[in-house]
Amino acid sequence: MSSDISMQLQAQVLEAYNNKTPLKIQAGNSKAFYGRQIDADLLDISDHQGIISYEPTELVITARAGTRLSEIESTLMQNNQMLAFEPPAFADNASLGGTIACGFSGPRRAYAGAARDYVLGCNMINGRAEKLKFGGQVMKNVAGYDASRLMCGAMGTLGVLLELSLKVVPLPEYEVTLSHKCDPYQALQNMHRWKKLSYPISASCFDGKDLHIRLSGNESAVTSAQQAIGGDILKQASAFWLQLKEQTQDFFNSDKAIWRLSLASNAPPLNLPGDSLYEWGGALRWLKTDEPADRIRDLLASIGGHATLFRNNINHVEAQHPLSEGVFKIHKKLKHAFDPENILNPGRLYKDL
Repeated sequence: MSSDISMQLQAQVLEAYNNKTPLKIQAGNSKAFYGRQIDADLLDISDHQGIISYEPTELVITARAGTRLSEIESTLMQNNQMLAFEPPAFADNASLGGTIACGFSGPRRAYAGAARDYVLGCNMINGRAEKLKFGGQVMKNVAGYDASRLMCGAMGTLGVLLELSLKVVPLPEYEVTLSHKCDPYQALQNMHRWKKLSYPISASCFDGKDLHIRLSGNESAVTSAQQAIGGDILKQASAFWLQLKEQTQDFFNSDKAIWRLSLASNAPPLNLPGDSLYEWGGALRWLKTDEPADRIRDLLASIGGHATLFRNNINHVEAQHPLSEGVFKIHKKLKHAFDPENILNPGRLYKDL
């Protein structure tokens, strides 16, 4: 059945390639709010789903791209395992392929690695309707440069993901979240100091008033770090981190533009109006504001960062931070190599890609 669906998808891409017809790749459509909106024929991969193989002892899972993220996580949970990059779903019908295509990682990312760090391999259809396979199911197959990781964050512009193999990790033995009242400067100072001391930190969040630090690992290491860090134990911590990951907190419930700011974690608080929320030890900062896009991006660029308009898109404002001329040329060459007729999600990531 799944092979039939795969063949149907390949046939649809081949027809689009021959006719130079653009395609919009979609499964659960849970990420429709993110990036640029495009007008194209639908390529629906939602029926291409199911876990192909899962070896708990090998810490590897392989599944079709249309498989719901919730099914992946439920299966792993039964074996006390998890996706280390803690991906957000944003909806019950979120798919594995969409998660990897957007390159989304959650609160654990700064301490455990990004989604791309756990992609071992993928099967995909390129813009010529050719089936390609990259990587494998073990780390030794992805040593050096691996094209499968290019798919992370490409938003379907390089190919239609069919299957993905991911490395998984055991659930932590013990967790506790500690809270400290402080200002932004103190929060940044504490996050950096504690990380240098190699405490088992797995997530951090500063909401403007309280700094929350999640410790994960074996009980003795967590307890020792807890005694050193101090602070109040956050009750219902699991619910707190889930709400942060899925952006269901009040902070994200707004009509204002919500910007995703990526910058050096030791950068001081930015002189921008609006409300801020820090994650990833200060390297990810959410900004809720009506400030003009040019001012935000100019400021971020001046300190080596970039700004993505993540939610509540503003008319005539590009979602992604503009690329430098050199980097854009590399993107163009990659796009042409994988999709020479520009039929796969054209303009979804950048207007001219």
